[in-house]
Amino acid sequence: MERAESVIIVSVLLALVVITVQPILNLLAISLTEPANAPGMSGLAVIPDGLSFDIWTLLANHPAVQRGLINSFFITLTGTVLNVTCTALMAWALSRKNLPFRRTIFILVLVTIVFEPGIIPDYFVMRRLGLLDEYAAVIIFKMVNAWYLIILIRFFEEIPNELIEAAELDGANPFQIFWRVVLPLAKPALATITLFYVVYHWNDFLRPMIYFNDQDKWPLQVVLRQFVLVGDKAAIVGLEAMNNYTGASQIDFKSFRAGMILFTILPVLAIYPLILRYFTKGTMSGAVK
Repeated sequence: MERAESVIIVSVLLALVVITVQPILNLLAISLTEPANAPGMSGLAVIPDGLSFDIWTLLANHPAVQRGLINSFFITLTGTVLNVTCTALMAWALSRKNLPFRRTIFILVLVTIVFEPGIIPDYFVMRRLGLLDEYAAVIIFKMVNAWYLIILIRFFEEIPNELIEAAELDGANPFQIFWRVVLPLAKPALATITLFYVVYHWNDFLRPMIYFNDQDKWPLQVVLRQFVLVGDKAAIVGLEAMNNYTGASQIDFKSFRAGMILFTILPVLAIYPLILRYFTKGTMSGAVK
């Protein structure tokens, strides 16, 4: 009976894996297919029809894609560092029972969840602050996410007071306690919100599309959206660049679109294994003797 249940569970999980991975493999197959054969590729194909790296070479050398990649890395890295730093500092303060007006501040945080302003008030605020066409317009938005703040507050509250008291007896000041005691114990929680912030900044296209009139500041997602949804080949891909590229006369929009989609999701997929290893580690293992 147990063996049958295990077979069923494993079969269901394998089916879910196939359903999840197949679209990505299909995009990879289309992008690596000979451009002339790409139009005939079906949505279920996972093997390239004639191996070719023309699409990836074009993507790697195209100015719009290069600028978008640099902009995305800058916005994601800067925004995530500021997000995690501010969220951790505020969460640690709100987790302390003796903080003045702690309850009032926490209620105000909850209010921002219930009454979140829309994109139009945000736009007017950014325009009045003179932040349109500035990276700060998308970096400082939701500097502290209320949901992630609550996650860290609950995590910090679980840290034994004995550790804090022991650090104080050793002469550590509040900053040293936070940096050398609290943060090392909070690696799983910090990894979680870091991953959330990275995915948010990397995938954000609505606000950069609204706030950035300067196309040189467009992140990769806006470049992808402009090309895939709008189909603006002349502005994004550059017909002249395609015609000058070796074999460009055979490059198909379908294969280029597949490569562009993969190009935007691979960086996020690459960081998952680096962060997920913290999820399985014991938080307080060996902390209290």
